[in-house]
Amino acid sequence: MSVEQPLWRALLAYRVLTCGYAVALYVHAYGELRHPLPGGAYMALLAVWTFATLGRVRNAERCTRAFLVLDLCIAVGGILLTALVDAPARIESGAFTLPSIWTAGSVLAWAVKGGWRWAAPAASVVAAADLVERGTASPDTMHNLVLVWIAAIAIGYVVEVARASERTLARALQIDAATRERERLARDIHDNVLQVLAMVQRRGDQAGGEAAELGRLAGEQEVALRSLISGTPPPPEAVADGGAPGPDGPPDLRLLLGRYASGRVTVSAPGTPVPLDPYAAAELTAAVGAALDNVRTHAGEQAHAWILVEDEPDAVLVTVRDDGPGVAEGRLDAAADEGRLGVAQSIRGRLRDLGGSAEVFSVPGQGTEVELSLPKPRTGAVPSARARTGAAADVPVASAVRSEPAGADAGRTEGGPTP
Repeated sequence: MSVEQPLWRALLAYRVLTCGYAVALYVHAYGELRHPLPGGAYMALLAVWTFATLGRVRNAERCTRAFLVLDLCIAVGGILLTALVDAPARIESGAFTLPSIWTAGSVLAWAVKGGWRWAAPAASVVAAADLVERGTASPDTMHNLVLVWIAAIAIGYVVEVARASERTLARALQIDAATRERERLARDIHDNVLQVLAMVQRRGDQAGGEAAELGRLAGEQEVALRSLISGTPPPPEAVADGGAPGPDGPPDLRLLLGRYASGRVTVSAPGTPVPLDPYAAAELTAAVGAALDNVRTHAGEQAHAWILVEDEPDAVLVTVRDDGPGVAEGRLDAAADEGRLGVAQSIRGRLRDLGGSAEVFSVPGQGTEVELSLPKPRTGAVPSARARTGAAADVPVASAVRSEPAGADAGRTEGGPTP
């Protein structure tokens, strides 16, 4: 039921009760009227109109603008007819008009139908008719007119607020229903389709030949489906420039990292953009690329990696984890002492120059996790990092990740898998 429906019911009851009240007042004052017969004809018309139009004031659809105009004309006509029917002495003493307080019901119908913007003109028309009927703006007359104005505008405003609240609630319910349906579909897809695609990819890789191509296609479709049900942007080709700002502002880290998604790499990111300075975005993306190189080198081409992007209030966190064999304790420190600076420079060095940090956690036999933390810099913080690193800031992401010679690539991968 609409939130305004109780108002229509109240208006219907008000019109019936006030019509009976107006008729009772006319009967009581019949002997004092100057021309009671025209007044009687009007009261009969008012009673017939009120009961004949009960269906019109049951809802907004049936209460048309034409009905409201005619209803207001009957109210105003009764007010103006009072000057002819009633005695001047009674009018000067403040006697009720022929429609009496039934007139307020006509104004309230405008308020419930169209809000305060409709109610204000209707109340003004009734006020003008009252002033014409009285012939003077007495304190009592002005008092009554102000009350009608306030009541009409207040109720009209309440109706507008109620309608806005109802629209907001309906929209929220729609979003909730859509979210629940999406979650249901995601569960069904995850429990059925994704598992089948993963199995096809695995069997295809094992079989080789044409089956391997089928497995590759299944892996691509698995990535696309995961992106669809999780809201993560699909791997875009448009981010190959390494993080240059787009026409809408800074590059979105989700899009930069999304290009790493494949059948072996799963990217999970927030549903909203993660904007970064172009240089910081390029360096962070390059560090993730170095971590993925470690996965391919030390965990093998069949290893699976996961990239998780978290947009915190004061920092951006990127976690790269894999299901490889892990790194032996002390191996990273030993590699740095031997001059092999893969993790030390390609990952930790980049984050350090940006004012961030890179931590590697690994347990032999349980994979490796690299946690990259980049504080959200104040204005000017990233340019200073650019100045310290010199021309490296202008290297595109693609070259920053893959342009090192074979020796350097071997050096930066001493740390075992990364996701």
